[in-house]
Amino acid sequence: MKKKIIFAILALSSTFIFAQKKVADKFFKNYAYVKASDLYQDAVKKGDSSAHVLTRLGDCYYNNSNSEQAAVWYSEAIKKYDDVDPIYYYKYAQSLRSLGQYEDAVVYLEKFNAVQADEDRIDGTDFTNVALYEKLKSTEGVYVELVNLPINTKNSDFGGFEHNGTFYFASTSKKNRDELYAWNNEPFLDIYQSQISESTDGEDASDYSYPNYVNADDINTKYHEASVAITNDGKTMYFTRDNVSNNKKLKADREGTSHLKIYKATYIDSTWQDVKELSINDKVFSTGHPALSPDNKTLYFTSDREGGFGQTDIWKVAILGEDNYGFPVNLGAAVNTEGKEMFPFVAQDETLYFSSDSYLNLGFLDIFKSDILKGGTNVENLGAPYNSGYDDFAFNINPEKGRGYLSSNREGGMGGDDIYSFEICYQHIKGTVRDSRTVLPLAFANVQLIDETGKVIEEQMVGEDGMYSFRVRCNATYNVLGSKADYKDDLQSVSTSLINGNDVITDLNLIPLIIDDEIVLNPIFFDFDKWDIRTDAAYELENIVSVMREHPNMVIKIESHTDSRGPDNYNLTLSDKRAKSTRDYILSREIDPSRIESAIGYGETQLINECANGVKCTKEQHQANRRSKFIILGAQE
Repeated sequence: MKKKIIFAILALSSTFIFAQKKVADKFFKNYAYVKASDLYQDAVKKGDSSAHVLTRLGDCYYNNSNSEQAAVWYSEAIKKYDDVDPIYYYKYAQSLRSLGQYEDAVVYLEKFNAVQADEDRIDGTDFTNVALYEKLKSTEGVYVELVNLPINTKNSDFGGFEHNGTFYFASTSKKNRDELYAWNNEPFLDIYQSQISESTDGEDASDYSYPNYVNADDINTKYHEASVAITNDGKTMYFTRDNVSNNKKLKADREGTSHLKIYKATYIDSTWQDVKELSINDKVFSTGHPALSPDNKTLYFTSDREGGFGQTDIWKVAILGEDNYGFPVNLGAAVNTEGKEMFPFVAQDETLYFSSDSYLNLGFLDIFKSDILKGGTNVENLGAPYNSGYDDFAFNINPEKGRGYLSSNREGGMGGDDIYSFEICYQHIKGTVRDSRTVLPLAFANVQLIDETGKVIEEQMVGEDGMYSFRVRCNATYNVLGSKADYKDDLQSVSTSLINGNDVITDLNLIPLIIDDEIVLNPIFFDFDKWDIRTDAAYELENIVSVMREHPNMVIKIESHTDSRGPDNYNLTLSDKRAKSTRDYILSREIDPSRIESAIGYGETQLINECANGVKCTKEQHQANRRSKFIILGAQE
């Protein structure tokens, strides 16, 4: 008899393991990764260490950005199974990189590459940076379209800067083609301006008028002028120019090099005039690429002067007024390297943007941002599409319009350096989490934003008003998952449009699991003449498990009822087996047996309508009597 009991227990355990795996798969499919991981780990405890369970466990943590746990379970799968899907070598390597275990990550990146077709391999000689390169090159999660401006020419056009509807930039478009700059065999640069008119047809962000010289006699010479910065009041322009004399002749140092200088001009009677050289210039080094702080009290610039860290560095100087300036200060090693840092721009939020050929980049000059002006030390590559394998520089952005510009000599342009505009298209998915019965806001619920790959990318806990809001990219699909203890999750799929700044209202209605003295579920279904717990039934019963774990002293009783169809004694026996099977599933999830007082089947003895034996009723009326009840008796002493 004892052996029979043991075999029965083992068979029951095997059945529950299989059921739990299928239930876990269902939760995983619905992005409920915490619950899925709980079930998968439970399956592992009970003896199921299949590749499916181990890799799914890894995926649960991977999609929630828990690199440490993801690495644990991917490692288990890879060590245990030689034929594991190669994608898990890559995911494991990414998890290791996140943990700073670069040497181990290299091993699995190489294993991944070894089994890939040539077109799927990850290239790069520095494998410790492979994942970073891949991330920089990816535009996943970024909805930014670069537009090559119609004012670009076959030669160099760069440094686009917008101020009060006027667009300033450097170009060679009208220069005498006989006057060529020896460096690139193109004409010298001048500063141009174009008027921007906002489009009303909804197709193009803006139109740019035919460009004209900026006060040719005062601003532009027959040598280089470029890189404009204008004060908030529109009265002062800083720009870069070759070192020229008062009569606009090119001046050079003893080695014959003409260095760059920064000049300023004043807007008087609708023209730029009264051009003056800044005192921070010198004929033995270059000073250029001016940029202003949001309050216009500090000038940032590029220079190769002594005291720097590399070929060119970014510096700053205080603007004291009356054409006076403070002592130039290098921004330091938190920004500058032994290479070239140039083209600074300071956004309204004090973020410093600049270009560099050092750090980790995609090739030549890349655009970076730094929080140094906010007291930080972080430098971040903006990645694609802002950066490419070519020179990318002269970045700036107008936060009010959400529009910015950058310059690049990447493939697909009009000629040499081209100016590209971009608009950062974003929307908000927002709404209110509510109790579905009362329709009142549900405080302190958790809301997750999940992308199309199933990865949780943001998470919020709502306040007393139940409101949440996620900033998301345009033209994308997301899933929003609302959850709270003692409630059923609500999962909504949301698609965004191409309308910048649009709000997509998505309310979440969570169904309460506890109503009065009962835990209320969807109907628990069984196969005909069976009492085994099906996957869909187990999925529902996990709500009971969640409630009992949330209330560790709660005691319940289970009732199973049938309709009047079929023999009375048969219904009584079948319902009792189903009640006890339901109890056994809950107990298999490590719920203390003392917390379930009873599990009894009542057959058709407690009908809730008139559909007794011999009474003609509809299918729906009979269905109302087929029910499982989970009645709360109180708490353990």
